[in-house]
Amino acid sequence: MAKLIYGMITSLDGYTQDEHGSFGWGAPEDEGVHSYINELVVGRHLPLRAEDVRDDGLLGDRAHDPRPTAEAAEKIVYSRILAEPRSARTRIEREFDPDAVRRLKADTQHDITVDGPELAAQAIRSGLVDEFQMILCPVVVGGGKRFFPDGVRMNLELVEQRRFGNGVVVLRYAVRDL
Repeated sequence: MAKLIYGMITSLDGYTQDEHGSFGWGAPEDEGVHSYINELVVGRHLPLRAEDVRDDGLLGDRAHDPRPTAEAAEKIVYSRILAEPRSARTRIEREFDPDAVRRLKADTQHDITVDGPELAAQAIRSGLVDEFQMILCPVVVGGGKRFFPDGVRMNLELVEQRRFGNGVVVLRYAVRDL
């Protein structure tokens, strides 16, 4: 059975984007950080992505996206507005279906990533996320899109921590039952 993993670059105050929609502050200029992030995603072949209603391409098409295998990976994109996939090996779904994701987890041997805080919020609220990977940047942005959705309570277990010379800290947490 595959794990569903939600990981993103965040500010110390828990935001994936600032209040202006910017995330440029989260592009650590450190080869060690980039190499480590690449190691985290090797073998994760089925990202679940969301395109927001503005279709701005922010999710999965970031200039600093560290995943060299993103185009080769099979993907499911959740979008109400995209008519056609933007890349090969991509399937578009119109609505998030927790039961379909449960079946996918049961039938898939490789771990699955969920990209973007809106889609992750749906997966978190449905109890589908098994692991969180927070790449904390040494910056406070004061507002914006949050890593965790409001109104959710979970017990987590720290499974790994890694510090880098530029102040970035990677924290991996497994979800424990309440």
